[in-house]
Amino acid sequence: MADPVQVVTPHLVVRDANAAIEFYKKALGATEAVRMPAEDGKRLMHAELNFNGARIFLMDDFPEHRGSHGVDAVFPPDQIKGTSVTMHLEVRNCDAAVKRAEDAGATVTLAPWDSFWGARYARIMDPFGHSWSFAHTLPAK
Repeated sequence: MADPVQVVTPHLVVRDANAAIEFYKKALGATEAVRMPAEDGKRLMHAELNFNGARIFLMDDFPEHRGSHGVDAVFPPDQIKGTSVTMHLEVRNCDAAVKRAEDAGATVTLAPWDSFWGARYARIMDPFGHSWSFAHTLPAK
């Protein structure tokens, strides 16, 4: 029996998808499943990364195709000066995950703290403008 298909798969758009893949491997422990170069040989049309069993798609920005191929409103975060989504990763150790990401070049936007909902929680901004959060469940008091 084939593995079930993930029903929602985030698809990130960045400038320099090749560099983003290397960052996500180093900072977030991603593994690379697929890399499909564009005709120019520099940018990526599509990539697939695995984060502890969850898939995320990734691609370079192709501004020359806006208005065609259904990509009218897809922009990398640096072009829209922000992002409206935070990617969340459940991790074994929130503090260690944040340190790993920061050491790889991420900016900590919310230092690890013990949240009122029972998780150790933090957020970072990656060098490509995407927001990520990390959490692990705190032991019951």
